[in-house]
Amino acid sequence: MIVVDVVIALLVVLALYAGLSVRMVQQTQLGVVFRFGRVLDQVRGPGLARILPVADRLRRVNVQIITMPIPAQEGITRDNVTVRVDAVVYFKVVDPVKAIVNVQDYGFAMSQVAQTSLRSIIGKSELDELLANREPINQGLELMLDSPALGWGIQIDRVEIKDVALPESMKRSMARQAEADRERRARIITADGEFQASARLSEAAKVMSATPAALQLRLLQTVVEVAAEKNSTLVLPFPVELLRFLESSTERATAQAAEAVRAADAPGPDEGADAPGVEQLELPEVAAGRVDGAGPLRAAPPHAA
Repeated sequence: MIVVDVVIALLVVLALYAGLSVRMVQQTQLGVVFRFGRVLDQVRGPGLARILPVADRLRRVNVQIITMPIPAQEGITRDNVTVRVDAVVYFKVVDPVKAIVNVQDYGFAMSQVAQTSLRSIIGKSELDELLANREPINQGLELMLDSPALGWGIQIDRVEIKDVALPESMKRSMARQAEADRERRARIITADGEFQASARLSEAAKVMSATPAALQLRLLQTVVEVAAEKNSTLVLPFPVELLRFLESSTERATAQAAEAVRAADAPGPDEGADAPGVEQLELPEVAAGRVDGAGPLRAAPPHAA
């Protein structure tokens, strides 16, 4: 009976010792053992890990890739535009001893470094680069994070900018700029089309001028097309040359009529009062009012005497 009790006591002691000396490490983790507060160089892999009870303490470190979002940071770009930029960092622990010993909380430390690096990269970049050319900015941000991360046993997998928030006034300005650029390109395309059409019409006019029958055939084809669309409407083209001929004839007739009117209103050479060479002489009596005539005396020119 006493032997049985001793065996049971030994089994209990062994069970307690096994429970205190055996730890389980997951496949996604690595174990770092501290013996009396001092880290051991040997890292425990996945599975069951034996440690000394009371003397050893095991800390598990996740070695999976960690996705850490960077809170939106507000900054001023190099071209003086205020923006809010948020990003995301992908990293993993490659040296669990450094990640545990060299930094108190490597997750919090990476978050703070990422925020400061993001604000720094915003100040070094222009707005167009943040919107359209993000790959060099992502690479620059990754290089800025790599420097402290290597000393903490952390490897940066990738860094990406998620979103760039702009002020409403800047959005309206960019919308107006895009609209103006679209309108400019539309006008250029329209003008180019008009130029090509005019060149084709000029060549067609040359061909039709060499063959007058072609112009008549084209006229008949146009009449057929118009009549097919609207049966009650018939359009007959009027030659522009005829309009120009009528306009020139009207101008010549108007000029001739005006010339005839001017010739009829011109005075003759034998009219007395207004004839050239006739002088009006006023005597002193006439000037004084002692002459019985109503009008001034008229003297004949010298050759008339």
